[in-house]
Parts: sequence; structure tokens; C-alpha cells
Amino acid sequence: MIIRSAATRLRALLVTLAVLLAVGLSPASAVSLLDPFNLPGVMDGGTAKVGDGIAFADGQRFKLDVYAPEARGGSAPVVFFIYGGGWNRGERGDYQFVGRALASRGFVTVIADYRHVPEVRYPEFLEDNARALKWVEDNISTYGGDPTRLFLAGHSAGAYNAVMLALDPSFLREYGVTLNIRGVAALSGPYDFYPFEYNEVREAFGQAPNPEGTQPINLVTSEAPPMYLATGTTDPIVRMQNTEHLAMRLYQSGVWVTARYFEGYGHMEPVIAMGAAWRWRLPVLEDMVAFFTRFGAFPSGVPYVAVIPDPPAGTTNGMDGVVAELDEMFGPLSQ
Repeated sequence: MIIRSAATRLRALLVTLAVLLAVGLSPASAVSLLDPFNLPGVMDGGTAKVGDGIAFADGQRFKLDVYAPEARGGSAPVVFFIYGGGWNRGERGDYQFVGRALASRGFVTVIADYRHVPEVRYPEFLEDNARALKWVEDNISTYGGDPTRLFLAGHSAGAYNAVMLALDPSFLREYGVTLNIRGVAALSGPYDFYPFEYNEVREAFGQAPNPEGTQPINLVTSEAPPMYLATGTTDPIVRMQNTEHLAMRLYQSGVWVTARYFEGYGHMEPVIAMGAAWRWRLPVLEDMVAFFTRFGAFPSGVPYVAVIPDPPAGTTNGMDGVVAELDEMFGPLSQ
């Protein structure tokens, strides 16, 4: 496995930002604000993209990517990661850094696209994720994954999707998915946001015949899988009360829950900190892997690499500016 220093990754990231500015582009006008985190020089080494744009159903948005460790022995645990974007934006390619981060820790990782508002509304984006999970059940062993060791993960709207799929088995049942979800890791997610106060949320959920049934907080039972919930305490988009409320409901229902509150951090930092470029800021990846390991990811007890580099010397303003711009792209989803 190739482990680059935090300073090296930061330099590569800031060089990219400087190039964008030199040619007259702001980070916001790049193809994606997440592009700097997906540069080869700032992502985890020892990983491979073993599936690129694989169709899991008919349709332009029904494609997925698969990441795996380069050194593959026996079958590996599987993480199905769902990206966010307020249910109306997002692309699987923007989260290559997440796929490679988890692959560097021994997981086969699947990241699938799904349809967005206004093309679809609730519950169709959940159904799209369920379709992709059916592909995982039928095909992931070909890519070195063990479908009996499946974990869900997500950020923001993707965290909502992951938690909903775990709490409401009807979505998976409708598409013939019989996999057991061993655990869910959800970052910065909305779980308790009814009444719908913001236009973005009303667009996605306003037509639901039973709006209270769209809320994860109302679907918790003792049958829910273990969950790791993390959020920044100053998240301006999805308030941390969402995590507090769901964590309490899970605890009261006798479900294992680990809740992490990152003091002074906002909405995008928890997911960006999964990548190699920003990992020294928050231990999200290490938390997530430890949680998955506790619930059977590596039954043989094979250790994983967990490195939290010291902060690099010099300024981090360039990187922080990208994160701030990412936060500004989103309107609030919850109070």
C-alpha cells in the first residue's frame, strides 16, 4: 500500500487550486468542486477501480463504479456508499476519493448513481438505490466482494437514503434483495425533518401521501441494524439535532448506535475527511472501519491500516475555501 504524507497531498491539492485560478477559473467553476480531492496524487494508493460505469438497470442514471484493494486475497467485505446532494444533484465520479479510501482499508466499495429531483420524487430515488443493491447481491462476488458482509454508508441525502433502506425493508424486498445489512454508517444526514420547511425538501417529499412515513425517526424498531452516526456541530445545512434525535431513538429501541459530534465542523467536512487529502482533520474513516470491523467486516481479525497524519505545516486556506464553497452550494434541509 502507498501511504503519502499529508503535506504531499496538501501541496498537490493547493497546486491544483492555483492552476484553476491561474487560468481564470474559480474552484466553483471547475467541473466539480470535489475534483481536487480526486486527483491521483491526493487519493489513497494500493487501490483499483475494478468496475467503471457498470449498468445495473436500463437508463442513463443507472450506472455504478466498484473500487477494491489492489492486493486481493480472499473475499472482502462490501460497502455500498450513497452520495448526497439534496436529492437533486450529485455524481458517483465525484466520490472516487471515498471509494478508494474504503478500498485502502480492505473493502470492496460500490458507488451508484441514482435519479434526481425533479425527474423523480420520493420514494423513487430510494428505489434506484435498491435496484443497485440487487446488482450487488447478484454480482459483487465477481469483483472480490462477499455479499454476506454488506454495510451501507452515505453522506447528507445519501445518509438519509442509506438509513431508510436499512429501516424500511419494503424497498429492498420490492427488488428481490435478500442481503442482510450488517451495519450503517451515516454522515451529516437528515432523519427528522417534518414538517417540510424548505423548498428543496418540499420538492423531494411534498407529494408523499404519508409524509411522516418518510422520516427515519418514525421507522426505528428493535430490528434495525447497528448504526454509526456522525455530524459536525456547526452544520448549517442539516442540523446536528437530526443525529441526536435518531441516535436517541435507536438507543431507546435497544439498537447499537455510535454517535460522533465533531466540534466546530460543518456539513461537508465529515465526508471530505474520509479522503486522504483531509484525513488528518477528522478520524471519520478510522471510526467507520472500526465500527464495520466490530460488526463482522473482518471475522478473521485481519488488521487494517489506520493512519491519522499530523497536520501539514503551512496554510490550509485553499482547502478550507473549497469546503466553504461546497457548503454554500446547498440550501438548508432541516432545522
